[in-house]
Amino acid sequence: MKTILILGAGLSASSLIRYLLARAEAENWYLKIVDQNIDLVKKKINGHPNAEAISFNALDSKERKPAIAHADLVISMLPAIYHVDVAKDCIEVRTDLITPSYISPEMRVLNDEAKAAGIVIMNEIGVDPGIDHMSAMKVIDHIKAIGGKLTSFKSFCGGLMAPESDNNLWHYKFTWNPRNVILAGQGPAACYMDNNEYKYIPYNQLFKKLDRFEIPPYGFFDGYANRNSLIYASTYGIEGIPTIYRGTLRRPNYCQGWDVFIQLGMTDDSYAMTRSETLTPRSFLNAFLPYEKHTSVEDKFKKVLGKEKADLFEQFESMGIFDDSFTYGMEQASPAKLLQQLLEPKWKLEPGDKDMLVMYHEFEYSLNAEHKKITSSLVTLGEDEVFTAMSNTVGLPVAIAAKLMLAGRITERGVTLPVHKEVYEPILAELETFGITFDEKEMNL
Repeated sequence: MKTILILGAGLSASSLIRYLLARAEAENWYLKIVDQNIDLVKKKINGHPNAEAISFNALDSKERKPAIAHADLVISMLPAIYHVDVAKDCIEVRTDLITPSYISPEMRVLNDEAKAAGIVIMNEIGVDPGIDHMSAMKVIDHIKAIGGKLTSFKSFCGGLMAPESDNNLWHYKFTWNPRNVILAGQGPAACYMDNNEYKYIPYNQLFKKLDRFEIPPYGFFDGYANRNSLIYASTYGIEGIPTIYRGTLRRPNYCQGWDVFIQLGMTDDSYAMTRSETLTPRSFLNAFLPYEKHTSVEDKFKKVLGKEKADLFEQFESMGIFDDSFTYGMEQASPAKLLQQLLEPKWKLEPGDKDMLVMYHEFEYSLNAEHKKITSSLVTLGEDEVFTAMSNTVGLPVAIAAKLMLAGRITERGVTLPVHKEVYEPILAELETFGITFDEKEMNL
C-alpha cells in the first residue's frame, strides 16, 4: 500500500481529496490528511477506511518530516510560501512532492538537489498555473509538429461566477484567497512583449489597460495583464516570439470599478491607518476624499467617478461602502485589510452558489506563407460552494498527477512543471472525462 500525505485540506483541496478517496481501494492507496481543522478533514474523509485525519503543525519541520519520511508522495496544499521548506524535507528523506503553486526562485535552486535525491518536485499543476500550461503546450507542440512558426501567444484565465449565481453588480465572489484578490497586481510592473517591443504597465495603470473579448454563449470578458509574461517564452520553448501576453479575466465593469479603489489608495497594504478600529465603511472611504464641509460623502465620491464612470455609482453603493452603522474594530489595519473586511461578507459563496472557471488562449502562426490563428477556450462550472470550478480545476490535475507519479509514469526528476507530453497528455485526456474540455477553432488571417 502506498501512502499519500496531504498537507492542507482547505477549499481548493476538496476535489483532490474526493478523487483520491474514490480510487484509494482500487489503487491500494492510503491517505494521511493534515490540517489545523481536524474536524474539517474528518468531514471530508467521512469514515473512509483508506484515510485518516492527522493533527500536527504542518509548518514545523520537526513535526512534519517524520510523516514525510513515511510517505510515498507528499501533496502540499499549504500557502505557497511554505512549499520550499516542505521541498527541503522531501529532498532529505527522498519523497516525491506535488504543489499547485508557481516555482519560486528559492524552489528553482533546489533542482540539482532534487535530481541527486532521485525525486520529482512537480509544481504549477493546478489551473493557473497548471491547466494553462498543459493546454497551451498541446497547441504549441502541434504547431511545431506541422512546421508552423508561432508569432503570437496570448493567454487569459479567471475564476468568476456561473451565470445562475452571478447576482451582484461586481459580477464576482471570492473563490480563492480574498487577500490575494485585494492585492492583485501589486509589485513590479506587468511586463509583456508586443510585436517585438517590451511593454510595461505599472500598478496604477493596470486596471485601465484591458483586452475585451467574447466567449459565446457566456458573453464578454475583460483581461488585465499578469506580472511578467516574458518568462513563459522559455517555459514553453518559444524564445524569440514577437508577442507574448498573459492576463487575468474579469467581467466588464469589475476592472473599471477596482481602478477607482487603486487611484484612491484603498488597496494599499504598506501602512496602518490611525485609529482604524473606529472606522466605519463610510468614514474609511471619506478618509481618501477631500474635506468639503457641505458636501456629502456620496457627492464627493461621484466627483471622483466623474462622467466617465458615473454609471458605476450603484455598483459601489451595493457593496456597502457608504454604510455608517458599524465599525471595523481592526486595530493597526491597512487600507487593504479594511477593504477586504468590507468585501468578504459581500462576496462570499452562499449555499448552492456555482462558480465558473474561464480560460482563453490565442495562438497566431505562419505556415507555408499563410497566417493562421487558433483560439482555445475553456468554460467549466462548479457543482456547488464546496466542489467549485476552482476546486475541481486545481484539485483534479494535482490528483491525476499523483496517480501518474505513484505509477511511475513520470520519469523526469528534479524541480519541474507539466509542460512535457508524458505529463500533459494523460492529464488533459482524463480531465475531459470530468467535462473540463477546450473548444479549439482555427482560422486564416
